[in-house]
Amino acid sequence: MRLVIQRVLSAKVTVEDKTVGEISQGVLVYLGIKKNDSASAIDYLINKLIHLRMFSDEKDRMNLSLLDKKYSCLLISQFTLYADLQSGRRPSFTAAEHPEKAKELYLQFIQKLKEHLPVQTGEFGAKMQVSSTNDGPVTFVLDSV
Repeated sequence: MRLVIQRVLSAKVTVEDKTVGEISQGVLVYLGIKKNDSASAIDYLINKLIHLRMFSDEKDRMNLSLLDKKYSCLLISQFTLYADLQSGRRPSFTAAEHPEKAKELYLQFIQKLKEHLPVQTGEFGAKMQVSSTNDGPVTFVLDSV
């Protein structure tokens, strides 16, 4: 699994002109699931995400986590995070997990993340429009081990 984590002042996701998820300050997280990923990666990624010191303290140092700040997460599924761009001009998505299995893991990820902080989501498999105001900008890529 792969997370792209962006620190944001605000973010929202719409599907067919309807807002389905929206947060104020926190993180916008894109979640990619590759073939053979398993639920065992979820706990590792969530633990890293919620404890990652990516927010500024009173001395403007990145010392505070999502939990410390009590911020929210907007989680978006994104199979294109596992696109292979090495050959040709068209991306290959053969490394991405099949939608049925990916959706199952995505829903498990949401359920477990909600145990720690407020979570808004997009709509799995839908054509979504995501907008955000990045803070910093601060962006991290986190892969499961």
